[in-house]
Amino acid sequence: MKFLQWLHTAYGLVIFVLLFAILFPFFLIPILWPSQFRLVGVLNRLWARLVFLFVFLPFRLEYRGKLDAQRQYIFCPNHFSYLDIPAMGLSHHNTIFVGKNDMVGIPLFGLMYRKLHITVDRSKLKARYSMLERCREAVDAGKSLVIFPEGGIITEGEPVLSRFKDGAFRVAIEKQIPIVPVTIPYNWIILPADQFLLHWHPLKVVFHEPVETAGMTLKDLEPLKEKVYHIIHEELLRQIAYENRPRVAG
Repeated sequence: MKFLQWLHTAYGLVIFVLLFAILFPFFLIPILWPSQFRLVGVLNRLWARLVFLFVFLPFRLEYRGKLDAQRQYIFCPNHFSYLDIPAMGLSHHNTIFVGKNDMVGIPLFGLMYRKLHITVDRSKLKARYSMLERCREAVDAGKSLVIFPEGGIITEGEPVLSRFKDGAFRVAIEKQIPIVPVTIPYNWIILPADQFLLHWHPLKVVFHEPVETAGMTLKDLEPLKEKVYHIIHEELLRQIAYENRPRVAG
């Protein structure tokens, strides 16, 4: 069984890299012509869907509220697995990612990631301030963002939602754009952060009703964080309880 999991994982990595190599020339379009930034979301969506299709991982996107294709949002998902990034690539809304700069040294992939998304070295205070400024500029340019509010994968094993950082909520309030809480309940089962080994399980992404920030000021930052945290946390508890429910034979 373990051998099959290793084989599945190695196969998945090959598929991930091969599809990126095929799509890389198309990623050069928004790199060379930044006004075509919406193509980033289209390519991410195609890449993610093909990866999950060829790696035999079924997925389901559940939208609890209607998202306006003409509006900008900041998407805030929980983060328990490296699979969360391609899972967010499945979103119907075109977005760019805000994340750590761990992968910028990878040939070609690092170039794409650095040029099209917003990277940050969280160990440096100045870099974090720079990241916030780049997020503001991206919103001003008409882009929607994916920001993991926990700041990275903090827990291993059965997930515990970590305390949220301020960045996503500060930008949302300053720019008066909605936040979309996102619950990704099963990726920690499919690709655990502590072993990087694929386990077969259907993937699910729940996009909650957008939380409006119109009229909010930075005095509302903590209540906004708490509201989004509660939405994601409660959904995680429901999904985990459903996953662990007793099965009736026959």
